[in-house]
Amino acid sequence: MQLTKKKRIKGALASATCALLGGADVLAADNENGWEISTALLYYSEKDRVTAAEPSIFAKKTYADESKLNLNFVVDALTGASPNGAAPSDQVQTFTRPSGNGSFDVASGEIPLDDTFHDTRVQAGVGWEAPISRVTRYNVGANISTEYDYRSLSVSGGLAHDFNKKNTTVALGLAFAADEITPEGGIPTPYASMAAAGDEQPRQGSSESKDVVDIMLGVTQVINAQMLMQFNLGMSQSSGYLNDPFKIISIVDVEGRPMDYIYENRPDSRSKNYFYWSTQYHLPIDDTIDFSYRFMTDDWGIASHTLDFRYRWNLSQHWYVQPHFRLYQQTGADFYRHSLSAAEAVPEDVTADYRLADMDALTVGLKVGYALGENSEINVRLETYQQTGENRPDDAIGVQKQFDMFPELDATIFQLTYSFKY
Repeated sequence: MQLTKKKRIKGALASATCALLGGADVLAADNENGWEISTALLYYSEKDRVTAAEPSIFAKKTYADESKLNLNFVVDALTGASPNGAAPSDQVQTFTRPSGNGSFDVASGEIPLDDTFHDTRVQAGVGWEAPISRVTRYNVGANISTEYDYRSLSVSGGLAHDFNKKNTTVALGLAFAADEITPEGGIPTPYASMAAAGDEQPRQGSSESKDVVDIMLGVTQVINAQMLMQFNLGMSQSSGYLNDPFKIISIVDVEGRPMDYIYENRPDSRSKNYFYWSTQYHLPIDDTIDFSYRFMTDDWGIASHTLDFRYRWNLSQHWYVQPHFRLYQQTGADFYRHSLSAAEAVPEDVTADYRLADMDALTVGLKVGYALGENSEINVRLETYQQTGENRPDDAIGVQKQFDMFPELDATIFQLTYSFKY
């Protein structure tokens, strides 16, 4: 299922472009003619919601001519409950499961959650980077990801050129992804009412597809011996099936109580533009500051700001501590509604997916690392994530004013990583 989809095409593009822009290796030091391996286990747990376990392995081999082979393999196991988009009510609500073969009840005042959320995702990728000349290099890559009801294939490439005695690097990255969505029970018919369990469900087919094209232009500049800056401009164009087949919207009466539930409909295209700036500064005391800011806007009406700050505090030759702070804020999509009144016409596009609503998110964490030797390191990362939105919207109807209309989310993230070279 589509929990967040991990922004896979963006990951492919970031890998292609950041490598060309001089992004950090698995381990900081060069490892000419050898392998760099990073293995990790990530555990993500939302309170009363989704839990995910993700083992991964990343490998890179550097050759004598400075070309590099990159390999990655990731497995996600997801279980738990996910909001289906319906609004809370002062009465028990009954919903049909996505398959159409069963139902579940939600208690009065509770955010409706489908507790059958489960999936396993397997992803594999390969990348190749090589010099064209002393100051120019290219990068190509491919990733494949498959789940129970979602498959994605992406390819990426990039070109970079050094100027100014290699103190300035300009790079261009391009990525394309083709996705196929085959949800359990089929593709819901937009605006159609959810049928009772066991009845014929409103479906328009068994599968849909979408394509995503991303392009990124980046500049990395060495400011001085201690400071490095990077600037990226990016554009993204999605087309095809952009709905979430598991999301519905409540149709409520004048008192705010549900009369019907219909399936959402989003535009069949989405254009994004973003700006990214990062600065890395090496302090005289041998600590490192890493700060970044990202601004994104799209033609759905969403604008977001992301601030990310890390401070690496080297305690000794072997130990370091790295606090992490991330703040995210976004405006909602033009067609986001927490529910619809039965007295109004259904909009051309509408969703109650809280991920497209006005919201703020805060991540606070700490990573502790220990160098086992010159060629290996182990580190542990622990973070908390909190997502909040407008709990008492002005347009809440009747009994809705008694409840929290935004499904707040609290999560814990734990990651154990072991990296080595040989």
